[in-house]
Amino acid sequence: MTITFNELRQIKDSLPEGSMRKIAGDLNLSVETVRNYFGGANYDSGESVGIHFEEGPNGGIVTLDDETILNLAKGILTKNQN
Repeated sequence: MTITFNELRQIKDSLPEGSMRKIAGDLNLSVETVRNYFGGANYDSGESVGIHFEEGPNGGIVTLDDETILNLAKGILTKNQN
């Protein structure tokens, strides 16, 4: 899947407090790994999780090898809208 970096960051920034910890707990990942998925760069405490950046408009294009974290984030946002 591809998405712009700005779209990915908008999803991250829209998540309610504690969402990163919830996603990390659900997937048995570190919080920093989840943050790295959304464009963070703390590889001392977190891992890379199949996200590839390419420079361009709107912050560039991001290719995601696995959409699991993104889908959980979107699910949290949908729950909060209801």
